Amino acid sequence: MLRLLLSILASIVLIPPTLSADWPEFRGPNGAGQYDGPKLVTEWGPDKNVAWKTPIPGKGWSSPIVVKGKVYLSTAVPKDGGQSLHAICMDAGSGSVDWDQEVIFADAKTAGRAHAKNSYSSATPASDGTHVFVHFAHMGTACLDLKGTVVWKRTDYQYNAVHGTGGSPILVDDLVVFSADGGDQQFVAALDKATGDERWKTDRKSTASKRFSFSTPQLITANDRRVIVSGASDFIAAYDPKDGKEVWRTKYPAGGYSIAGRPILAGGRVVVQTSFDTPYLLALDTSDSPAKVAWSSKKGAPHTPTPVAFGDEVYTVTDQGFLTCLDAKTGTVHWTERLPGKGYSSSPIIANGLIYTTSEDGVGQVVEATKVGFKSVGQSALKEKTFATFAPVDGSLYVRTESQLYRFVGK
Repeated sequence: MLRLLLSILASIVLIPPTLSADWPEFRGPNGAGQYDGPKLVTEWGPDKNVAWKTPIPGKGWSSPIVVKGKVYLSTAVPKDGGQSLHAICMDAGSGSVDWDQEVIFADAKTAGRAHAKNSYSSATPASDGTHVFVHFAHMGTACLDLKGTVVWKRTDYQYNAVHGTGGSPILVDDLVVFSADGGDQQFVAALDKATGDERWKTDRKSTASKRFSFSTPQLITANDRRVIVSGASDFIAAYDPKDGKEVWRTKYPAGGYSIAGRPILAGGRVVVQTSFDTPYLLALDTSDSPAKVAWSSKKGAPHTPTPVAFGDEVYTVTDQGFLTCLDAKTGTVHWTERLPGKGYSSSPIIANGLIYTTSEDGVGQVVEATKVGFKSVGQSALKEKTFATFAPVDGSLYVRTESQLYRFVGK
């Protein structure tokens, strides 16, 4: 019995979190969207609890990351009919810009068209503490040192991104890994962190009718084996980090495309969203290969925001603004509540037992993370568009709007 229990507990876990107060990638350490540090503000605004605010040139919906007292983010500035793709470093304490570096220039043909809700810089950077990696989907990927010098860049992975940029890169050992699901080709690629050389590239071999998606991969350990799980149109698959070989794939029961979320761990299972046309939330049991669907729910299933787990519950925010609490092990819905604001694209985070959300028109909501029922702790209004996900670090809440980056702290 003890052996069986230990086997179940060890069957699937996220890679242990780093012992760091940094927020080094999309949704923080290991992509979990969880913060446990000094308390954050529960209310904020253009003139409320503002430590600083700094204008950001161009347009970008990439989320900020924070590493070693510096904030990094990317943006796209129109130039000569195309897009000048930038990486920016700011001092976390003062908000001053340390450097603003053009990394890649994409002409109009290469940049293509972006969805009205998207930008040409929607992928969040990632950092290993010595370098920053920026990704602009079909337009290119690059590595910079912490002083802003471009170490390497690649612009040869061009494909039809359909609606523009989307999924963020992740760092796995000495690799930069990203998903690329265009209308014409679909693959997962791994580049050498030091050189940018291709280590492997795996064709998705998709048969979906609509093959474009924008997901961010996730590294997990399942059955004592490390795999990279990545959502695609109509299926999710696991890949071996060493060589990119597909380990398993599981089809969505009702299909799905334009996947924008990142897989998460909740209740010992991998939880994914299937997006358009009819979104489902799926919990996968990875004790077998391929992974099996343990439960599914249409209630609370989002298109864009990635869910977040806390304790025995998983919390989702739909694009229409419904916050739902589900049992992570069974999928049972505990409660659903309509949030204020118009439209939701930002992914919720958990900070010290509180759920932080924001709408596309800048209405923030803080709610207790509990299955008992909806309980608001604070509500805010930035009165400006924001699609980016929050970055909480050392008692500060970093929020990117359409034109500014804010740092909010308590008085």
